[in-house]
Amino acid sequence: MSVIIENGDYSVIKEFLQLSRSKKFMLVCSNSFDKLLIKDYIYSQNIPFVRFSDFTPNPQYEQAITGAKVFNDNGCDAIIAVGGGSAIDTAKCIKLFSAGDKNTDLVRCEYKDTKIPLVAIPTTAGTGSEATHFAVIYKNGKKYSVAHQSLLPSLAVLDYSFLRNLSDYQKKSTLLDALCQAIESFWSVYSTDESKEYSKCAIEMIMRSAREYVFENKEKSSKEIIIASNLAGKAINISKTTAAHAMSYKITSNYGLAHGHAVSVCLPLTWKYIIDNSNKCIDVRGEDYLKSVLTQIAQAMGGKKAEDGIEIFNQLILEFNLAKPRVKEEHLENLTSSVNVERLKNTPVTLGSKEVYGLYSKLVI
Repeated sequence: MSVIIENGDYSVIKEFLQLSRSKKFMLVCSNSFDKLLIKDYIYSQNIPFVRFSDFTPNPQYEQAITGAKVFNDNGCDAIIAVGGGSAIDTAKCIKLFSAGDKNTDLVRCEYKDTKIPLVAIPTTAGTGSEATHFAVIYKNGKKYSVAHQSLLPSLAVLDYSFLRNLSDYQKKSTLLDALCQAIESFWSVYSTDESKEYSKCAIEMIMRSAREYVFENKEKSSKEIIIASNLAGKAINISKTTAAHAMSYKITSNYGLAHGHAVSVCLPLTWKYIIDNSNKCIDVRGEDYLKSVLTQIAQAMGGKKAEDGIEIFNQLILEFNLAKPRVKEEHLENLTSSVNVERLKNTPVTLGSKEVYGLYSKLVI
């Protein structure tokens, strides 16, 4: 369930904790939490809690294990996560790992529902983590996707006033993450009528409000963007993301780009490849279906034919003045080997290591 907050009315959180009969919850948040008005509300409640902030922007496995131990040692029975994707993903892993055996590799085991209530309160508009049943965690430098239906938060609280605190770069990169998620979900081989409706609405809302949100910081556009981000999250919760996301993670770690920025670098490359190679369609719904979907994406963005979508997207990147990474030819093998081939199976055309290498090569300076 997602609830939009107006005028700082957070009473839904107290009501949820009461319904959950929580006696002590864990608050998972980054240090930015201290600058938010919700801090006063959380601290004013009569329910005791333990705060956990010992995690990094790309949350590590060991950090989630530590969090799970803190959760158990303090007798917590619910989790409230306030922050961006890293805070929410950390909270999800704490929820899942709290019932795990510390001697087991918990990124590779069979999970069970711990029944721990989880409230997700995003402070950015981009990851959509508050609307998905998976989380990203890093172990020994490798990215893992942890997935279980019980990771879908019980309650998502959307407060668009938080977006005022974001830097221009954060606004741009998180918005692009949501837009890329919606586009990738639309063409994913696992899309459904429901997920495509979420994607379409998210794309239309983002394109309608993006410039006003980034350049004018208007309240109405902030509300639209946080709703669109949530819808994009709901879309990928069904369909998952595709090649552009799979290719982005090493761009982030190697070149220091924010996640959404990195995805926006990879998306036009895969987008054009899909359009040019629709005859290699692997979606069981067929090539004509894929062509129709690509046209629908462009139309949702304000274009007419499939190719217009890429043009409109690239124009937005140009206006956002976001630089491309300085990729060198000697980096290509490392970038290509980092891509999770399983994630490529969601992409509607055939993609292998050779094709991924070719796409990365277009970024060489």
